[in-house]
Amino acid sequence: MCLCPKKLWVFLQTPKRGIVAYCLLNAFLRGFASSRGNLRKSITAPGATNRLVSVSGLHYYSLVRVFNNTWVVSDVSSKIEGLSQNIRRLISVDEKKLEYIIAAWIAGGHVILADSHGVGKTSLARALAQSIRWRSEDMAAGEVIMEGFSRIQCTVDLLPQDILGYNRFIGQSAQLIFNKGPVFAHFVLCDEINLLTPKTQGSFLQVMEEQSVTIEGKHYPLNDPFFIIATMNLRGAHLFPLPIPQLDRFMIRLSLGYPSEEDERAIVEKHGRTDAWEGFESVIDSGDLIRWKKMVDQVQIHPDVSAYIVACVRQTRSHPDIESPASPRAGVRISRLVRSLALCRGMDYVPIDLVKETFIPAMAHRIITRDPSIPPEAPLEKILNTVPVEANERKILTQRRKDAKEDT
Repeated sequence: MCLCPKKLWVFLQTPKRGIVAYCLLNAFLRGFASSRGNLRKSITAPGATNRLVSVSGLHYYSLVRVFNNTWVVSDVSSKIEGLSQNIRRLISVDEKKLEYIIAAWIAGGHVILADSHGVGKTSLARALAQSIRWRSEDMAAGEVIMEGFSRIQCTVDLLPQDILGYNRFIGQSAQLIFNKGPVFAHFVLCDEINLLTPKTQGSFLQVMEEQSVTIEGKHYPLNDPFFIIATMNLRGAHLFPLPIPQLDRFMIRLSLGYPSEEDERAIVEKHGRTDAWEGFESVIDSGDLIRWKKMVDQVQIHPDVSAYIVACVRQTRSHPDIESPASPRAGVRISRLVRSLALCRGMDYVPIDLVKETFIPAMAHRIITRDPSIPPEAPLEKILNTVPVEANERKILTQRRKDAKEDT
């Protein structure tokens, strides 16, 4: 039996043959893995686009897709899987939550980890940063040299200049020199951010939104990639709640939670030694992060998916249990997050299921409920259950089938 390239491609796009298509594609890839040039010629068809294959709620994705009209065998998913495995060898963390953090990182967003102390928030951030090989060409930001990683240990007496930097005179001369703050780094860990006073918390507003710092009227842009991961304790003394405008600048908020008994036993055995971090290596280049961030823009999002995001966001403004609703920035951040997550999972477009999956962790920190005893997740769950989605899904599926017929 022999399938011509075009017939094989059309077969792989048929949703109801997902399992067979997935197995056939995997076998095909294994057979031709040694020759990427032959693989591209065998499996691609002019004008075709990569499709989601779905059977019984399980999703499988073909591994060949087009970005900027150039056919490539995508290595994004495999590299991200390698990054995830590298971190999880040392840090006990839920695989899906780690995937969300990596997706936010690639999307150019920032993450806040809100949890009790001692559950591994700081260790996770350190492992993420140390998994990157920073290139020398990424380190210069104009006159200022950026660091690969920096840590801000927040305390109540920290001032904005301790974070952003400050100008000072050289000796007794009239010449000023700029001393950069720890925010001049590609990866910034802000540990226990809610220990900062409101004045110092405000020093992050510009750098998180504009990726730049202004000191005494002088503008300092920060190079890509730039990522802030902040940790926040939920209990303790001398805590200053973050205002909604600042929380709104974080793409997603997660809670690691306590590990299972088995995982906690492994943590005690592994981290009870002084050599726990020995052998931990970098597995991806900083150039990969920059390239992936650009690829996020090429992930397609159907207008009906965008309309669904907007509908969910707007429902927060009329829900009786919500006092402070979500802003339009929330929809922008969710749109960017789901496209990045789709890229991490090997897709070149966004299904509505990804929006439903990430809506609550990407939205819960952006709203305030009228009754403090009601968690923000409760009204958001009701919104997901009330905003209609079936009609949009049918419309998108019809469009995909139409595209498949045109490809034939």
